[in-house]
Amino acid sequence: MAIAFQGRNKTRGVTTLTAPTRNQASPIIELRDIVKTYSSGGVEVQALRGVSLDVQPGEMVAIMGQSGCGKTTLLNCMSGLDTIDGGAVRIAGTDLATLNDKQKTTYRARNMGFIFQTYNLLPVLSAVENVELPLVVSGVDGSTARSRALAALDRVHLADKGNARPGQLSGGQRQRVTIARSLVNDPAIIWADEPTGALDSTTANDIMELMEQLNRENGQTFVIVTHDAGIGRRCHRLIRMSDGLVVSEERA
Repeated sequence: MAIAFQGRNKTRGVTTLTAPTRNQASPIIELRDIVKTYSSGGVEVQALRGVSLDVQPGEMVAIMGQSGCGKTTLLNCMSGLDTIDGGAVRIAGTDLATLNDKQKTTYRARNMGFIFQTYNLLPVLSAVENVELPLVVSGVDGSTARSRALAALDRVHLADKGNARPGQLSGGQRQRVTIARSLVNDPAIIWADEPTGALDSTTANDIMELMEQLNRENGQTFVIVTHDAGIGRRCHRLIRMSDGLVVSEERA
């Protein structure tokens, strides 16, 4: 299934992503001297200390490092889930600092997908209702949202689980629902924070194979935070972090 990317335009004050291609010259993600500082108990902790990084369209990039090294903070700043204290984050040429909170929310809902270790599924909603949430947020009408959510569940082999609630699903099935939700808006970028961390090795391999297939067939860009060196080796590029800095990069 080809991705139907949106062109650059203004809709309700939000600039959507330019359609990226695997061979375009410009990076889809550009970070320049990113700084992020937290205050804890009156003490300032510099989580990111001037990180610069480019990611090309269609890349599958893993970010690794010890707990507390800043990798999840980096992913949150790259995706606009968190603000930065210095530097610049540009997605397909759009500087996230130029968007207010409401615009960022809509921008993410239209152009990005998210996969989390803890699934972040709403327990009172069915699988299909969870999957269609990004479409509802971005203003897609109900019947279209439902049709696209069912199609996304079919792509992750859960077409028969649309009416099940998260508590009725296995861990692997819940992660597949999360992946379906990340796909439903045909995003240019999918961000994944420890997507296999809560799964057994067999299920984790199945989930990674699914993400590799989506990257290969759809050309979607994946940025994956992981502790698993095996996951890192399966990506196009492995970025290692330490103490808020990128310390090395390895290509497959």
